[in-house]
Amino acid sequence: MSTLEPGRIVLKIAGREAGKYAVVVSEAKDGFVEISGPKSITTVKRRKCSIFHIEPTENSIKAGSDEVLEKEWKTSGLIEKLGIEVPQKRKAKEKKAKPQAKRGKEVKKAKL
Repeated sequence: MSTLEPGRIVLKIAGREAGKYAVVVSEAKDGFVEISGPKSITTVKRRKCSIFHIEPTENSIKAGSDEVLEKEWKTSGLIEKLGIEVPQKRKAKEKKAKPQAKRGKEVKKAKL
């Protein structure tokens, strides 16, 4: 059995996501595998990655869609074990009402 089988957790060692963990989603073909974090857990997007840019770990989980991967990460206890910082979901910004400009004469503030 290959060390880069689907479900194997790997550490990215090159590129902009170096130092982040991901899960192998599909088998190696022509020196590449498909990986996914998923982005909601490890900030790694689903993408093709060279096998020379990842390092396999001894851990593995069930591979599948990003929703399945997210559930597996949370139930496996590996987030705490590997020290992964899960990004917080962004809240929609509330729009503040802009003060309306007064028409007519401008009022100057007195200097104190």
